[in-house]
Amino acid sequence: MNVLKLLFIVVILINVPAVSQAEVAPVVVPVPAGPFLFGSDREEKEYGYQLDEVAYGHSATRNQNWYENEEPLREIVLPAFAIMKNLVTNAQYAEFIRDTGHVAPSVTKGRWQSYGLIHPYERTKKFQWQENKPDLGRLDHPVVLVSHSSAVAYAMWLSDQTNEIWRLPTVEEWEKAARGPLGNRFPWGNDFDATLLNSHDRGPFDTLPVGSFPGGVSFYGMLDASGQLFEWTSTPASSNHYIVKGGSWDDKGCGVCRTAAWHTRPASIKHILVGFRLVKE
Repeated sequence: MNVLKLLFIVVILINVPAVSQAEVAPVVVPVPAGPFLFGSDREEKEYGYQLDEVAYGHSATRNQNWYENEEPLREIVLPAFAIMKNLVTNAQYAEFIRDTGHVAPSVTKGRWQSYGLIHPYERTKKFQWQENKPDLGRLDHPVVLVSHSSAVAYAMWLSDQTNEIWRLPTVEEWEKAARGPLGNRFPWGNDFDATLLNSHDRGPFDTLPVGSFPGGVSFYGMLDASGQLFEWTSTPASSNHYIVKGGSWDDKGCGVCRTAAWHTRPASIKHILVGFRLVKE
């Protein structure tokens, strides 16, 4: 390569404008204003219990009334909003960690055991970041071990970076984005199909790269709304708990993966089954 050609390339590289944070903001899907069917009826709850009974061979979720807390099926109206197409990934969260010095996803053995979960501490190790960095083989996996306050901190950071307003979705917003206007039991329709989500029915008992199940896309274009991970919402429950939605890679059946299903987690918990995505106003 001659000197003039080399100098020309250097000049070009020097004058390429930096990519702004706004240009690398997460992809969102729009959810228009209007009504949708929210909650569930007795028939849907029974369907959820039956899925679990077939998958697990027992009636634990029925006996423990897992789905009795679901809101009654009814039409509600929401204003327009946009929601992330995918869950926040390790790669996206790493930008936040590098920029802010926020604590990276990790959990001590003592803290994990204090949660009283069925998962042994050893199961957390592949999800824990080392030296504030995620496993390079899991950059496109959704981030986990993130408390509710850390998810909110990420939203505030992203808002500053993009000059837009990002926040956790409400339960109603998440459910509309996941199920569409007609009250689908699952993002893709009313019948469970284990090939359309990352659940313990067919999955690897682990997270997978986001968007691995395009056939499971919701009416509005949201991916991984069922299975993969439970997702933090901004809707509080009692005693400093928040509602999580969506089911996870650990579940099978998958009654808890229905769009109307929900349960709560302590705001401070850092769980291998919980991630998040954001709404953009």
